[in-house]
This record gives sequence, C-alpha cells and structure tokens, in this order.
Amino acid sequence: MSTERLPISVLRRRFVPGRWDVLAFVLVFAALAYLAHAAYGLTRPLSHLESVRISLSPWALPGYAAQTALRMLVAMLASLVFTFTYATLAAKSRRAATVLVPLLDILQSVPILGFSFLIVFFLSLTPGRVAGAEMAAVFLVFTSQAWNMAFSFYHSLRSIPQELDEAARAFHLGPWMRFWRLEVPFAMPALIWNMMMSMSGGWFFVVAAEAISVGHTTVTLPGIGSYIARAIAERNLDAIGWAIGAMSVVILIYDQIIFRPLIASADWFRLEQEAGLTPSRSWALTMMRRSRLLSVAAGGFAGVVRLGFSRAPAPRRARREGAPVRWGEWLWYATVAVAVAAIGWATARYVLARVPPHEVLHVAELGLVTLLRVVVLIALASAIWVPIGVYVGIRPRLAAAVQPVAQFLAAFPVNLLFPVVVSGIVAFRLNPNIWLSPLMILGTQWYILFNVIAGASSLPNELKQVGSNLKVRGWLWWRRIALPAVFPFYVTGAITAAGGSWNASIVSEVADWGNKHLAAVGLGAYIANATRAGNFARTVLGIMVMSLFVVIINRLFWRPLYARAERKFRMS
Repeated sequence: MSTERLPISVLRRRFVPGRWDVLAFVLVFAALAYLAHAAYGLTRPLSHLESVRISLSPWALPGYAAQTALRMLVAMLASLVFTFTYATLAAKSRRAATVLVPLLDILQSVPILGFSFLIVFFLSLTPGRVAGAEMAAVFLVFTSQAWNMAFSFYHSLRSIPQELDEAARAFHLGPWMRFWRLEVPFAMPALIWNMMMSMSGGWFFVVAAEAISVGHTTVTLPGIGSYIARAIAERNLDAIGWAIGAMSVVILIYDQIIFRPLIASADWFRLEQEAGLTPSRSWALTMMRRSRLLSVAAGGFAGVVRLGFSRAPAPRRARREGAPVRWGEWLWYATVAVAVAAIGWATARYVLARVPPHEVLHVAELGLVTLLRVVVLIALASAIWVPIGVYVGIRPRLAAAVQPVAQFLAAFPVNLLFPVVVSGIVAFRLNPNIWLSPLMILGTQWYILFNVIAGASSLPNELKQVGSNLKVRGWLWWRRIALPAVFPFYVTGAITAAGGSWNASIVSEVADWGNKHLAAVGLGAYIANATRAGNFARTVLGIMVMSLFVVIINRLFWRPLYARAERKFRMS
C-alpha cells in the first residue's frame, strides 16, 4: 500500500518521532558522548593521575560520580558475561563442577586487597597510560560483584522444575535456544535481585577499588571512592555528607534506568501469575518498548539469538546420581587433586620461607576469632531478615517499594560510618573487638534479604491458596510453606553473605578516622595491615588461611545444606 493512501495519523505514527523516541535519542546520545569522553581519558599519561589531586569541592562530585558509575556498569556487564559462562559450565558439567564450584568458594573468600597485586599486571598492559589503572579498578569492582551472581545463576540452573526440562526436551531445543528460552528466563527473577545486590556490593568496596596502596605502588583514580578516602583522611564531615548525596543520586538513576525496568520485565518470567495483580510499572521500560530506536537494537539482539536456533535430537538423560564413575572421571579427579596439591605446596613453601612457623599458628588463631564473628553475625542477620524477606516477598507491591530503599542501604560504604563508630568507641572507651564487629555484616546481610525476597516472590500461587484453604497459620505455615519455599534461596544468600563477611573483615576490623586508628583482633585486620605495609608473603598467608576456612565451612556445612535444598525443597 502506498503512503499516499494512508491516513495522516498513521503517517505521523510511522515517520514523526514521538516523545519516547526523543527521550531515547537524548539518553543514547548523552551516553555515547560520555563514553567517547571517557575513552579519550584512557589515553592520558599515568602521570596525569599523580598531578591532579582529588578535590573535595562538591562541584567536582558530578564528574567523580559519573566516572565511578561507568566503572561499576562495565564491571556489571563483565560479571554478567562471567555468570552466563562460568555458572552454566559448572551446572552442566560434572567434571567442571569439581573444579569450578570449590574455586568459586575460594574466590568469594579472597578479599579485594588480595587481588591488588594485579594492579601491577594491568598497569603493565598499557605502560604509562591511564587505561591500565582503569582496568585494574574495574577488575577490583568485578571481584565484589561476580561471585554472588554466579552462585545465584548456578542455583537456578540446578533447580529448574522437571516439567520445564521435559518440555524443552519435547521441543528438541538445542543448547543455545534452551539457554535463552528456558534457563535464562527461569533464573531471571533471582538473578535480577542478585544483580542489585552485586551493584550494591561494588559501592561497598568502591573506596578500596579507587584508592588503594600496595607497598610503594599507589593508584588513586578520580571517583567517589577516592573522594571518600580523602574526606576520611582529612576528617571532613561536610565532604562525607556531599558524597552520600552523590551516591544517592547515582543509585536512584541506576534504579530508574536499569533495575526498575528489569524488575518490571521479571514479571514476564514468573512461573505463576497471580490473578488481579497489577504488573510493575517503569517509565524506562515503556520508553524501551515504544521507542523505535531502541526497538531496532532489541530486534538486532533477538536476531542474534535466533541465529543460534537449531532443533537438536532429544538429548540423552544425565547420568543418575550414584551411578558408577568411569575411569576417565577418576583420572580427571586425580589430575585436579594433583594440580591443587602442587599449587598449595608451592605457595606454602613461598610463605614458610619468609614467615616463621609460630606466626602461621597465630594467623590460624586469628582466623578462628573472625570465624566466631561471622557465625554470630550470620545467625543474627538470618533471624532478622528471613521473616522480613518472606513478608516482603509475598507482597509484590511492597517489594517494589522496599527495593530502592534496601538497595541504597546495601550500597552504603561502611567507611562512611567510621566517624560515628570510631568517635563512639573512643568517647565511651568501648572494646573494638566487639563494637567493630557489626561493620562486617552491614554490607553483606542484604544478600540474605534479597535472596529470601526473590524466593518468596516465586512462591506458587496455588501453594499459597492451599495454605489459605486449609487454614494453615502461625508457626505451622512458616514450617510447612514459607521456610521450605525460601530455603534454597536462603542457602544461596547465606553462603554469599558468609563469604562476603570474611571479605568485609579487611575494612571492618580496621577503622581509621583522621589520625585515630582502631583495630580489632582478627584475620581481616592482619591482612589489611600486611597489605598496607607491602608485606606480600604475610598477605598471601592471611588470604590462604581465610580461603581455607571458607572452603572447609562450605564443604562441611553449607554444601550439604545446598544439596538438601536441591533434593527436598525443589519446586517440581
């Protein structure tokens, strides 16, 4: 049909940009312009960072906030790629899981300062340029985001209901289409909540990522983290207040442009749809749906997904649990064990050649002290946030209202509380070993809350109606319906929260406010002091002991709970 025969209104809808097109164009153009400016900054000489001192003027904060937000966004994209590859391989390959799952336990237990030696590596990639320092900062933020998302996606792939798996087999979906049509949609609700938690975790460690010193190597990138570090060093409460305000604005922008649309779109992937429930709304999602510019980009991505479509023959069923292991798998396990033993022996020789044996025992004792703190804090956080998470999760409207508040609280860097905590401990002559401990859980307790909310929000409507019809109330409702439904999600959150608490001990057992320095007895303080002194051997020793504690606890306690959650509380 020629355009001359079309009504004017139809022509206007086709060819005249609407308000959503204009808004999308403005946002995309602004983003591309800033990316071009940031890319130009990567080519500057590294000496430029040393010559430009961090300014505490509030007028400098918008630029710092934009730089920090871009680093965290790049780290989040890298975490998504890591999650989709690493967690998928661990969930689908039994051989790979023997290496990848324990390695993930170790990686989440390694403090962000434990990766600081890679700063020299990244700087060597672009000698004399800012790009290497930026890559180092992005990688450090990545280490505070990726492990939680990988655990969540791994858990989701391991708990896909049997009927969905049989439907994918019946349609002969190939691996590529199965991934995008079944596995990613099923995992999306929990993954979105964990993405928000991971972004908040990046904010929690942004000070260590942007302003970090390792021995004689100092890297200070312009950003909110460096701004906070200088404000703390100079005891400038006004600057800390401005930093909190800038963080709030950036978190609000992230919530409106990224996470709010994701939460609204997650309603598409719920297994159960509650009748009469008003779907979540997002102006950004409406813009993405109605803007022709963004529709073209979405169509391109859908085309890439369809390119991998192929109808595969019905796959063979996985080997039953408990079936005899073939000699090839025994050879694989033996190779892995030998490799791990060789690496452990080489590392132990390096450390023992520089650290006396009695200090190794002392570090193990410090690990027990930190372990006691982690156990007590995780127990208290579970008792508080599991009931709250269930209450919020089964009420979608309340969850939508609570999400931005919880996201901001989770993103609040513990360093900003140092003025209050240090001043209070000094003024009231309190014991730092006790009163510095709550700082460990402030940033990691939200892993439990967010995962429990995700679990409660996926509770089937039929199960809730059965409980209501049978008049199951009180403790019986919690014991038979609520707790079993959220238990797999809680275990995922608790594993990550425990590992994050170990990680957070490096910034929580040592607190500085100007010239006042407080330290609690523990493994985190040992690692922080060794890193600050540039003693690589003692830093490696502390990280080894911390990783050993986390792996043993996960193997003996959390993994059996995880297996029980998969076996007994799976929604099938």
